[in-house]
Order: sequence, then C-alpha cells, then structure tokens
Amino acid sequence: MTRTPAAHSPTTSIDYPNHSPNTSLHQPLLAEEVELEDEGESGLQTRREERAEIEGEIDEGMIVVEGEDTINAFVWILVFAAAISGLLFGYDTAAISGVLVTIKNDLGGVLTDWEKEAITSATTLGALLGGLLAGGLSDYTGRKPVIVLANIVFILGSLIQAACHTVHTMIAGRLIVGLGVGIAGCIVPLYIGELAPTKTRGRLVTINAVTVTFGQVVAYGIGSILQNLPNAWRWIVGLGAIPAIVQLLSIGYLPESPRILLLRSNVHAAHLILSKIYPLATPHQIDQKVEIMKRAVRRSKEVNDSTSLAERLRSLIHVGANRRALIIGCGLQISQQFCGFNTLMYYSATLFSVLGFKNATAVGMMVALVNFLFTLVALKIVDPVGRRMTMLVTLPVMIVALILVSLFLHILTSTTGGVLVEGADYPITTSLCVLFSMLVYVAGYATGLGNIPWQQGELFRLEVRGIGTSISTATCWTGNLIIAGTFLSLMNAITPSGAFGLYAFFCLMSWAFCYYFYPETSGLSLEEVSVIFENDFGVLRSQQLRRDKLEKARMTEVDRLIDEEVLH
Repeated sequence: MTRTPAAHSPTTSIDYPNHSPNTSLHQPLLAEEVELEDEGESGLQTRREERAEIEGEIDEGMIVVEGEDTINAFVWILVFAAAISGLLFGYDTAAISGVLVTIKNDLGGVLTDWEKEAITSATTLGALLGGLLAGGLSDYTGRKPVIVLANIVFILGSLIQAACHTVHTMIAGRLIVGLGVGIAGCIVPLYIGELAPTKTRGRLVTINAVTVTFGQVVAYGIGSILQNLPNAWRWIVGLGAIPAIVQLLSIGYLPESPRILLLRSNVHAAHLILSKIYPLATPHQIDQKVEIMKRAVRRSKEVNDSTSLAERLRSLIHVGANRRALIIGCGLQISQQFCGFNTLMYYSATLFSVLGFKNATAVGMMVALVNFLFTLVALKIVDPVGRRMTMLVTLPVMIVALILVSLFLHILTSTTGGVLVEGADYPITTSLCVLFSMLVYVAGYATGLGNIPWQQGELFRLEVRGIGTSISTATCWTGNLIIAGTFLSLMNAITPSGAFGLYAFFCLMSWAFCYYFYPETSGLSLEEVSVIFENDFGVLRSQQLRRDKLEKARMTEVDRLIDEEVLH
C-alpha cells in the first residue's frame, strides 16, 4: 500500500519553506491524520491535498509512490541517450592533449607556446559563448532542440579540424567545437535534472559527468594508439563527429522536459512522461505530481509573462533568493576551474613528455582513467552522502596532493633553474612521485569538484533556471579560458612548483566557500531547493530539511512494515 510520508507520524515535523505566514513551521503537515485514520488512505490523501493547496505547497517530492527509489529502463536509456553529449564534451576537451604532441609541423611549422595556448583556448572561448547561449535559448525552444543544435555544431567543428592546414583554420575549428561543448555542458545536466526522480536526481546528473570522463579516456586511448602514425591528429579530431551522429539518430527517443511541457500547457504529454518515469505509480499519484509541478510552473509562467528577459536577468541580482543561487552556481564553477585540473586535461601529454615518460599520451591516459573511475565513486555517493559533505571531504585531499606535486616539482627542477627543460635527465623516481600525487589529486577532484558544480540547474527557480544555468556555465568557461590560456606562461613566470602551489591555495579558498555558503541539496526536490535561499544561503535550513525528510521516510517505512505485519 502506498503511503504519504506523514501518515501515522504526528510527532514528525518538517520545515517546508512554502507555508503561508499564518501556518506554523513546526507542525505536522496534516495534524488531523491520527484522528481521521479510519477514513482510509484515500481520505487521508484527499485531506493532505487540501492542506497542501491551502498552504501553497509546491514540493513534488512530497508525493511518495512505489518504486521511486529505483531507476527503470526508460529513465536509464533516456539519461544515457542525453549523456552522449557528455561523451562529446569529454572527448573534444581531452583530444587536444594528444593532438599537440602529434601535430608537429603539419600546420606550416612547429607550434609555438602561444599557438598551442591559442588552439587550446579557442575551445574554451567557444564553450563560454555556447554556455551563454544555451540556457536562455532552451527557455524559448525547449531543452531538446538545443541538444540537437549542440550535435550539429560538434559535427561541423570536427570536420573543419580534420581538414585544416593552417593554425588559423585549426583555431576556428576548435572554436566551433567549443560552442558545442558549451551548449552541451549547460543544457544536458539541466535536462537530466528536470526529468530525474527527486531521490535519484544527483546520481542521474552525475551520469553525464561519467560520460564526460569516459570521453576523456577514449580520447587519450585513441591518441596513444595513433601517436606514431602520420597525420594521426586528423583522425583524433575527426572521430569526434561519430558520437554526435549517434545522438542525432537517437534524438527521437528523448522527450521534452515535463516542466517545459507544462509551461506550454501540454498537460497530457507531461502526464505521459511522468507515467514512464514512475511506472509503478497509480494514475492518481501521477495526477498529484503533475498538479504540484503545475503550481510551480504557474508561478514561473506568471513571472515570465509579466517580465522581460532583461528584468529576469536583473532579478538574478536584485532578488535575494536568485542572487544567492547564482553566487553558489558561479562560485562552484570558479572553484572547479581554478583548482587547475584542466591543465592536466589539456597539457598532461606535454608535461609528462618533459618529465621523461616515453609514451606521454599513454601516461596522460592514466589521469583520464583515474578521473573516470572516481567519477563512478561519485555516482554512488552523491545522493546518500550529499553534495556538501562530499565537497568538504574531497577538497582537503586535493589540497594535500597539490602541495605534494608542488614539492616534488621543486625537487625535480632544482638542477634546471626551477623550470622544466625538455630533454633534461630527470630522476624517474621523482617523476613517478609527481605522477602519483597528481593521480591522488585527480581522484579527489573526480569524486567531488569534477561533477557537483554541474548540479547547478537544481539551484534556480524555474523562471530563471535557464539563464541562471547559462551564467554559471559561462563562469565555468571563463575560468577555464584563464587557466588554459595561461598555464604554460604561468609555469615560466612562477615555476611549475609555484603554479601547482597556487592551485592548492585556490582549493583552500574553495573549501572555505563550500563550508560557509553551500547548502545541502541532496534529497530535496527542485521546488524545495529553489526556496531554501529565501532568507540566507540556507546551509542550516537545508540540512534540517534533509534530516526531517529522511526521518519521515524512515517512519513511513516503519508504518509500512507494521501494516504488513497486521495484514498477515
């Protein structure tokens, strides 16, 4: 028998943020439930709906249905079909590492450091522009057409790169691919988050991060295999078109987001999609979920209809809840980039080649492989452990590992004036210590900072979710542009040891940011998350709300077991 979370639990309270001013924040959602227990489940549910309507409740997660803790085949296929964009994202960002090693003088001469940085940074600049475009565009066209656009851009950019013969054409191809990376990086986590069941949203959004890291492994693997072949780099960049073609062929399977459908008043289609996401739910329960979503959508539609895009943009600054969500979204993305991880994605083959490793691309693949494996760890813990706790535990691991990288690089370069010199006879033992410390750092990054910032779509109210996500994504790529475009110059200016020491300092600042400002969003519905920022950053409020929900779930399970025992 399906039960509502508060049944038979009069002493359990939950601080829902949408209570009317006259409603106590510390009372059962339905105080009469114990007295009216003989009305049966349908009577209790009816009165619960009435109370929810009175209080303006918009939490879709309050409707508990059978099997919502499990992920059915429809959702798995949907998520993996959408996450092919993540594979493209990872492949195209990591492929450049092998390309820079194998391209030699195929573009008219040996590439200078400036040309390497320009080719690498072009992808990031394109991603910055694509990220700014994607969210706002998806509010008007829906999420699905924007995914189609990303694939078309990926294919075009890959073909231009494969056919180019000058540095400028290569930069143009990388810029176009970057547009696809930015569009996909912004819209796919947002799309998955809006379709995912509340209790598994974190895990399903992390699937996209898994495919990103898998794409990086594939890019390094192909680069390693093709490293010694003539014109190998053309194959490396050209093969990036294949996943985009596969996703275009599977696009018919992807439905539109139910919240976008409700914005268009297409209730029947939204009901149909939710029925597939929750196949064990009764039609009445699906009706309830749709109705509660409609309340949130109705509020968003009223805002959209009464305001312009410029006004909604201003509301991200002037409305406290929106501003705090934006600070969190942008702050996490800045942390992800300024920790320095992408320097390894872009320049690891170059770095390991200077350190004396024979097949530098294969060694770089170890970085990508550890990144992939520990993203799988994140997949398991992101919902039960929580986003905030994961960040607070993994950032210190990164700090210690970066300090060790800085220390070993200082020892390594003590005989070459503090700089890495290609062809120098560096001790392999110390080089291996650098590699091991980097792998520990990557493990910490992949478990937390590598994927949690991409949960950004859950932070924003529906009416500003698209543009808020776009600005956060653009912040990510702005930071990436700074890191990718300055790494080689930074190492020359403050030594390799100093560069990684600086990244350790940024990680320390990121830990402090998460401790003081990042609330716990795991286990909260999108509607709940969007209102925890109303008075402050919601750190304490979110933790209490999550504890209350876990307690309600526990009490519900106890009640269910008691009912089964009575029936038998």
